[in-house]
Parts: sequence; C-alpha cells; structure tokens
Amino acid sequence: MAIIITDECINCGACEPECPNTAIYEGADDWRYSDGTSLKGKLVLPNGKEVDADETQEPISDEVYYISPDKCTECVGFHEEPQCAAVCPVDCCVPDEDHVETEDVLLGKQKFMHPDG
Repeated sequence: MAIIITDECINCGACEPECPNTAIYEGADDWRYSDGTSLKGKLVLPNGKEVDADETQEPISDEVYYISPDKCTECVGFHEEPQCAAVCPVDCCVPDEDHVETEDVLLGKQKFMHPDG
C-alpha cells in the first residue's frame, strides 16, 4: 500500500529528500510522474492508468506535504522500511488503507519507474 501524510504534518520537510521515487511534494506544489523517475511521455502505469509523465498534475494537498500514491513504493526495492515514516518527527507518514498493494506490486512499480536501477 502507499503511504499517506496525515493532517498532523508540521511541514518540516524532513520526508521529501528521503523519497527515492520523488513521490513527496510540498503542499500546493504541482507534480509530475517524470519527477525523479525514468518515466517520459505518454505511457500506461502498472495499474492501467494512462498518463503523460511530463504533464503537470494538480497538488493532492494544499496544506501539508503529500505523497503521490501512483509513485509511492513504500521504498520497496530501495530500503527495508518507508524512509518518510522513519524520519518523520511527528509520525504522520502512515499506511494508506485506500491504496493496499502487495510487496510484489510495489516492487513492480519500482522497476517500472527505475528500470536501470
């Protein structure tokens, strides 16, 4: 499953540089699938969603840092645990029960975004 950042976030920014998929963004910031990944142009994500990786996406939150669930792999393929949760001083990086994914699915996402890594 993906990780979410709850409203208890204090906007310290400790989590953002820790994400190997560049899936964490500051509140109100636009994002792209191509940010920090090998994704480019029009493509179909492993979940079947058709996207343009270079197209700007609307912020998921305007108030606090947020995580793009399509880009979050819970650090599978990079680390033993989600790094955002490991560094968060207020424990607001938690599993997203609305985006439950197996370790195999998370690893597949990681390999899709970083085929050379």
